[in-house]
Amino acid sequence: MTEEPTKPPILPISGQRNILITSTLPYVNNVPHLGNLIGSVLSADVFARFCRARGINTLYVCVGQQEQTNGTTTETRALQEGISPKELCDKYHAIHWDIYKWFNISFDVFGRTTTQLQTSITHDIILKLLENGYLDEQITMQLFCPESQHTSFLADRFVEGVCPHCAYDSARGDQCDGCGKLLDPLELASPRCKLDGVTPEKRETNYIFLALDKLQPQIKDFVARSSTDGAWSKNGEDITNSWLRGGLKPRSITRDMKWGTPVPSASSLRGYEDKVIYAWFDACIGYISITATYTPEWERCLIGTGEEWTKLHHLSTTDYLTYEGGKFSKSREVGVFGDSAKKTGVPSDVWRYYLLSRRPENGDAEFNWESFISANNNILLKNLGNLVSRVIKFVNSKHCKGVVPDCTEYKDEDALVKGWKDQFNGLLVGYTAELDAVKLRAGLATALAKSQKGNAFLQSLNLSNKLAETEPIKCAAVVGFAVNLLHLLVAMVEPFMPKTAGSICSMLKMESLGIPDDWSADSIKPGHAEKAEEWRRLFGGQG
Repeated sequence: MTEEPTKPPILPISGQRNILITSTLPYVNNVPHLGNLIGSVLSADVFARFCRARGINTLYVCVGQQEQTNGTTTETRALQEGISPKELCDKYHAIHWDIYKWFNISFDVFGRTTTQLQTSITHDIILKLLENGYLDEQITMQLFCPESQHTSFLADRFVEGVCPHCAYDSARGDQCDGCGKLLDPLELASPRCKLDGVTPEKRETNYIFLALDKLQPQIKDFVARSSTDGAWSKNGEDITNSWLRGGLKPRSITRDMKWGTPVPSASSLRGYEDKVIYAWFDACIGYISITATYTPEWERCLIGTGEEWTKLHHLSTTDYLTYEGGKFSKSREVGVFGDSAKKTGVPSDVWRYYLLSRRPENGDAEFNWESFISANNNILLKNLGNLVSRVIKFVNSKHCKGVVPDCTEYKDEDALVKGWKDQFNGLLVGYTAELDAVKLRAGLATALAKSQKGNAFLQSLNLSNKLAETEPIKCAAVVGFAVNLLHLLVAMVEPFMPKTAGSICSMLKMESLGIPDDWSADSIKPGHAEKAEEWRRLFGGQG
């Protein structure tokens, strides 16, 4: 038995449009919930599928976890589960991967950060930042849990206490779920260790800080150019500019822990042998190291080293997906998680459709069970499902016998469908513009508007047994146009609902059309399916 040949890596092609897509790196310390999915890998997957359907040279990269960079959070979660950090990472990497496969996330590269490349590239960047004068050493105060089973500094998310802004009594050290404000764990009143409830102590420690204040002028210039040229989403641009207006401040890039990327050895970095690089700094390098693992001809993407990296162009961000009036929370186990969605028995495409139709692009959106059921029954089935069923059933009826009829005999075919064709092309142009701008929610709505208009087309021209019997030539023209419309619609739906699109293509006995600039309504020719019968007879053997 021979192995399948390894596919050549997807690399930039000179003279063509090349797109590298990355999504937020999912944390490994728990099962991803629906809010995580729509906010990162699912949204990126839709855009990647769209780009491929447009014939764009596309590479979609994701690191399946931040297991090496998640530091104390990983260590503490491992303590909670009674396993080692490595066992925890292996366990949740497998869980994440199974969930993403079930949701049909089409990664080109899905990797891990526990690689030598992650360490070596991180060290190279840190040493160049040090050489350029962008790293400083500071003494800082951190919360330390003295409990014997723990005995370590606490990650922000493993400190709970009373919020100083709204008095919510279970605020985390990094953010309050009550009022949503970002926090420092030292701000909390009555702080406690989430693992064992012990009151943590304040202890001094030396940390390395990245001098973001020194980099602010360069970052500000970059954001001004990139957000304009790349048409960033409004909330991404607003949040970035609010940080810049407030003035960037030095931020620690090290932590006191054992699990993570070690601090590089250098004469000016002595005393950090028992510390590791902190998650927020190390995580983004995962994109680079995984791409470097994928191919030695990897691209680059940062500012502070002074090198010519490939930098961010378009930034697409979301607000929060809430759960029936509250917040999804991995740590509090509130909401629907990826493995739970699979257990419902509802197809993954229905979950994809519902999440994408409510993608929180311009404010928070809510997951609601009643609307989830209604979306399937009243939109997918009555709109898209109805159109597919009517067209496919008619082609397979006694009138067509599984063969696309000859629509060219109808003398007034152009007059019959031209107005409709113009409308459908208008929707195609709008859809393409929306997806190019990563306005996924609007693009999905446009695709379904085309489906709805397709139903209106069939209704207005009265596709029926009566039409086939009384005006068979006109009926053939209507069917031929409808089949081609379905072929285009499948291509537009595929980024959002890939399994559904694949199923419809199988019914049509056609490969995906792709997403053209202009639709000519002739991808499926009269007589299509006759060849299928011929091939079946040819290769079916002797009875």
